Amino acid sequence: MSLRYHNKVTVVTGGSKGIGRGIVRVFVENGAKVVFCARESAAGEALEAEFNKAGPGSCKFVRCDISKEEDIKELAAATPDVADTIKMGENAQLMGRMGTEAECGLAALYLAAEATFCTGIDLLLSGGAELNYGFKSQIQSSQP
Repeated sequence: MSLRYHNKVTVVTGGSKGIGRGIVRVFVENGAKVVFCARESAAGEALEAEFNKAGPGSCKFVRCDISKEEDIKELAAATPDVADTIKMGENAQLMGRMGTEAECGLAALYLAAEATFCTGIDLLLSGGAELNYGFKSQIQSSQP
């Protein structure tokens, strides 16, 4: 299996339950270094242990209320490769907002053929696909 996000850093807020938990799980399964946060510690700490045991990526839970500046600073300090992650983030789009024409087509196909959680109405797209603004698609993978 090819790891789609091997050794890349991902930060997920609200990662201890629901959609956030699903995002953390998938990124860890695809080799990412995930830092995730939530306001309550117990669930986050349990998930950190579970997901790190499963791998192949890794994750770190940080208790954080993102409405508090000090908590955000602690979250940033716990993030691997902080400077590189911030620099990369300056050029990246929020996940799901822009992508190439092919990525948008694949997302629509997935929703039509396999997804059970939403309809095409929930697929957020913008003119960035036609203009190739989806920065994440322009980086060539270093994976063989």
